[in-house]
Order: sequence, then C-alpha cells, then structure tokens
Amino acid sequence: MPNAEKKADKKVRLFGTDGIRGTANQYPMTPDMVVKVGQAIGHLLQKQKLPWVSPVRKVVIGKDTRLSGYMIEQALASGLNSMGVQVQLVGPLPTPAIGYITRNMRAAAGIVISASHNAYQDNGIKVFGFDGYKIPEEMEREIERLVLEEDLSKLLPSSPNVGRTRRIDDAQGRYIVYVKSTFPFEYTLDGLRIVLDTANGAAYKVALNVFEELGAEVIQFGNQPNGTNINDKVGALYPAKIAEAVLEYRADVGISLDGDADRVIMVDDKGQIMNGDHILGICALHMKKEGKLNKDTLVVTQMSNFGLEKKMKEAGIKVVKTGVGDKYVVEEMRQNGYNLGGEQSGHIIFLDHTTTGDACIAALNVLAVMKQTGVKMSDLNRIIEDVPQVLINCRVKNRKELDSIVGYKKLIQEIEKKLGSDGRVFVRFSGTEPLIRILVEGPNKREITTYAEEIANFLEKHLSD
Repeated sequence: MPNAEKKADKKVRLFGTDGIRGTANQYPMTPDMVVKVGQAIGHLLQKQKLPWVSPVRKVVIGKDTRLSGYMIEQALASGLNSMGVQVQLVGPLPTPAIGYITRNMRAAAGIVISASHNAYQDNGIKVFGFDGYKIPEEMEREIERLVLEEDLSKLLPSSPNVGRTRRIDDAQGRYIVYVKSTFPFEYTLDGLRIVLDTANGAAYKVALNVFEELGAEVIQFGNQPNGTNINDKVGALYPAKIAEAVLEYRADVGISLDGDADRVIMVDDKGQIMNGDHILGICALHMKKEGKLNKDTLVVTQMSNFGLEKKMKEAGIKVVKTGVGDKYVVEEMRQNGYNLGGEQSGHIIFLDHTTTGDACIAALNVLAVMKQTGVKMSDLNRIIEDVPQVLINCRVKNRKELDSIVGYKKLIQEIEKKLGSDGRVFVRFSGTEPLIRILVEGPNKREITTYAEEIANFLEKHLSD
C-alpha cells in the first residue's frame, strides 16, 4: 500500500482480533513492513517502565512451521535489534509456550509468528507483554501509528547500542515440563490410548512428549511439517480425521490441535466430536464440584451453544458472554477474577495455569476429569446436549455497517420473530479473514439451515461489489 494511501486512510489497521495477519510477502506481511513492526515494538519497549524486567530489553520470538516463518523471523529480529533489543529465538513452539517463556525469562515481550488455523500462505504476528498476556489495544494502536506515520529511522540508537540475536535450545523442554506440571501429580495416563493430530504445526514435537511422558500410548498424525502442509486437511479444523482413527485404533480419546496449538478439539471413545463448548462444560462442572471454579462463573463468547448455557444454569454456574475472540474472554476473566473461559472453536483458557488458550493444557484438564471420576470420555461428552446450530462462512470483498444495508435489519427481525425465544441469530465479520460468519440456532435443523442460507445469500449479494 503506497504511503499516500496509508496517510489518506485514517482507518488503516494492522492489528485484527488476533494480531497482524495476512498473506506472506504481501502487505502487511512483507519484510520491510515486518522490520518496521519490530522497530516500533522495540522503541516502545525501550520507553516502558516494566516491573521485574531487566533494563536490557529482551524479546522472545517463536513461530509455527510455515515456510514464510524464516523470512518474518529474521525481519522481526532485525527490526528489534536495530532498536537495541536483545532477541531470543526459540523456533517452532505453541503460541501459549511463548507467553509462558516470556514471563519465565523475565523478557520485556514475546512474539509469535503464526496465522493460527489459516493455510500456509498466510502468516501473522501476535505480541505478548512482559506478563505473558497479549498486549492491550492501546499498545497495538501505538505500534500502528509508529509504523504508518513516523520515520522510525530517526529513532534508531547509535551503532554501539544495537541488539544481538541468539537461539535458546532448551525452550521445548522448559514448556513440556511446565505443561505436565498442570496435570495432577497423583495421576498418570498409563493405560490410555490417545490419537493425536498436531496439524503439522508448532506442537508437532512437544505435544507427543507431554502425553507420552505422562504414560499414554500415542498414535500421532500431522507430525511431518514441510513448510506448506500446516493445517492442510489436518488439525482442529478437520476433527473427522481423528474421529475415524479413534474407532480404527480403539482409542480412549482423540486430541486435535490447530497450527499454533492454542486451541483443541477432542473426540470421545465412540468417535463423537467434542468442541470447545463440551470441553468447557465438562471442566466447569468438575471445577465447581471441587470448589475450584472462581465465583462459580464460566466465560464464553456469543458463538457458544445455548445447550452449554442451559446445563450451566442447571448446575448453578453463571455464564458470562463476551465478543468473539479469546483476548476478549481473557480480558473479562482478568477484570472480574474468573479462572475458566473459552470459545466453541477450542480456545480454552485456564487462568490458574496459563495466560492464553493452550491446547495441551486444556486436553490434560479433560483427561484429569476422566481419571479422577473414572468415567469414559463418551459419558463425559454426553453431559452437554447441543441445541441445533448452523454456521455459514461467506467470503466478502467489502465490509460495511450491516444495519446500513437496505433490507438487512428487516430480514434479521423477521427471522428472529419466527425463531422466538427458542433460537437466535448472530452475524459478525471475521477479525482474521475476509469472511462474514452467520450463526443461526434453534430447535429445527432444517429450518435454521434455511434461515442461515437466506441471510448468507442476502449478504453475498450486497458485500461482493
């Protein structure tokens, strides 16, 4: 994007709901832009007063297994070094591992190079603060301002003060030990057969070690990354793959991670899929029974199924809903002292253990419930009964205020009237892809499918110009 265009458009944004994301080698994921992002982050870190952090600013950089990760890693490190920041490279590691290692190493920030569940052509940048949490929106906006409006070359320190980059070789081991420490010490996974799909992504080595070292027999898929096969018909977006494998190998459970291993979808011993709602429900009920669910409250997003909310209400658990995006869930949890929350898509946050969604920790918590109760995974899975739900993703060219589209509001009101109190409609733009997501919920699957398609056809017609 030419400079004139950027300056003219005051609404230009680099950060979406989960960091900066785009097609590799196209704006904004080009080397020159990434260098500037690194410089902007480095400049801000040098100015910040941070508790327990060394005055010699360090930044941990991790990545998933995308081919473009090498290019972006070097550009980021170069930008940070040019601002006098020391860079610690840890290689392929799950997103939550970077949050943990950032705190553990008393670094000023952590950066993950990943586009999560997207195809390999995309890549992204997620930034964690010194405390292991994703940086606040105010800092994102300031990074954008520096990159898009300032001449960063004028902020560079003198040549003796540039930073250097080195690799941390034992980062994987540190994370594996940490994740295992979240599983009850009095239990093991001995006798358990697990089918594991690591999406050819960031957890292809560490996840296997976590479950095997706790005693499980593991049959692994998606563990041959080649730079271009991350999330390619494997991982959390394709749980049917491990559902078949669970039945074939007579496994006790299937565990499917996404490319950066911050979300998980599970499969029970009958081959039935367990999305984030089921995982949250199982853990919330168990934590309440054990007196470990803070304020007897579960935090979810608007995408969660009404069946989860109904079961929680029956159990005396309050459900708080946020906007879609795990950072909004974490924000709500931190502000109000809650310790369990997440998304239907599989971002599960146990705030007692981690600062963001962690697929391995979430899976271990479900396995702990299974071990402590002696109940099969299929019986645990049946605890949550889903209300029929249809989700359609439409690719769009233009984003505009939906209520400004002539006829949109009337269409939604008519459908909501037909659904009554037994259903709902929820429509939103994706924060990470050029998509609009249409969710319709209600007792009749055929009926809600018709409504969802009607909305999708309407929006495709008005947002494709």
